[in-house]
Amino acid sequence: MNTALPILIILIAGLISGNSLITGASAILLFVKSAGFTSVIVFFEERALQLGLVFLTIAILTPFTKGQITVGQIFDTFFSLPGILAMVGGAAATCISGQGISLLTRQPQITSGIILGTIIGVVLFRGIPVGPLAAAGITALLLKIFRSG
Repeated sequence: MNTALPILIILIAGLISGNSLITGASAILLFVKSAGFTSVIVFFEERALQLGLVFLTIAILTPFTKGQITVGQIFDTFFSLPGILAMVGGAAATCISGQGISLLTRQPQITSGIILGTIIGVVLFRGIPVGPLAAAGITALLLKIFRSG
């Protein structure tokens, strides 16, 4: 069986759904695979997640470096309901996403369901593709709920 077929299907689904992240990522992987750059695929498998998280963290921290968030605003976070709820939400999201990393490591085949669910969410519900870690984390949480029930 052609091992490029699944990534080609994901590329087409990304194009149909208008999801530029899925389209771009699958196009890059398809190119790397077809060009025979197996060491690049190994690098992506081992390091791309960490690099992606570094860039995501840089994007989140950028407002601090631009002076858009002041020290006073940081301290206000500890004493306002929206700030406290934001801290709780941030802590919950990181814990849930951490569960997602574990799930993707243990069961990489779950990625196809996450990609399909993301496309369905974008196309049918006009959602925003927040990323596979959040989706995997929610999936891990749902699996725990349904397995214990």
